[in-house]
Amino acid sequence: MRVLNGRSEVLDSAGLHLGVSEWLTVDQGRVNTFADATGDRQWIHVDEQRAKAGPFGGTIAHGYLTLSMVAEFFPQIFEVRGFSMTVNYGLNKVRFPSPVHVGSRIRGSVSVADIDASGSAITLTLATVVEIEGSDKPACVAEVVFRYIE
Repeated sequence: MRVLNGRSEVLDSAGLHLGVSEWLTVDQGRVNTFADATGDRQWIHVDEQRAKAGPFGGTIAHGYLTLSMVAEFFPQIFEVRGFSMTVNYGLNKVRFPSPVHVGSRIRGSVSVADIDASGSAITLTLATVVEIEGSDKPACVAEVVFRYIE
């Protein structure tokens, strides 16, 4: 895990690859729980029998579930210390180039794409890729934006 300790280390991290998370298997239980939480129960996600005959040959994870997994990957990859508060500021340029088939393993990879310091806050934009084991195409690419306040 990469630790960025305080303002100067964060400001010096532009372009830095922070690392990758452990692989995580996406199982049907996680997909079903996400479907229940969001109300998105489309058959390609939750109907295993119907999905076998569908375009993906089985159930797939929701794109937004895949995106939400970055919250699990980030603490494995990096930690920013020395600030009183961290705010999830938003997302830029989110794309889902490849579906995540249930049973696949995914992991996160994170690099610092941009840094903006303004007053007592630093806004950090993280180029985030959710990789699928054995696939040339990622499941998700996004710029995740955090604001750190001193």
